[in-house]
Amino acid sequence: MINQVTLVGRLTKDPELRYTMEGRAVLNITLALNRHYKNANGEYDADFVLCTLWNKTAENTAKYCSKGSIIGVIGKIQTRNYENQDGKKVYVTEVVADSVKFMGGRPPQEKPSKPPAETFGIREVNA
Repeated sequence: MINQVTLVGRLTKDPELRYTMEGRAVLNITLALNRHYKNANGEYDADFVLCTLWNKTAENTAKYCSKGSIIGVIGKIQTRNYENQDGKKVYVTEVVADSVKFMGGRPPQEKPSKPPAETFGIREVNA
């Protein structure tokens, strides 16, 4: 059997890193994935996919990404269920990430300062 999914989308909110009782980092994110066709109103819809990241992948994503960041996730689809406070069974389908790629660059406050172009023998020209 093959269970592999590749997604590229935007984070719907700032990541909130948590740790399990055993000390493992875990991050639950939702990716907004734009559809490639318009609906009856002439607008593009989006799908919202829950993803779970673990350990260093979770820590690095929380550190370097924020709401609106574009990321790629490679992982597998997993389903689970639990009983909520009302005693009703809740089913969850999510993507458990094997790897994450940051595709939109670092947030502005994290960017290293750019050395002058002359350092590399390049002269910048303003049009």
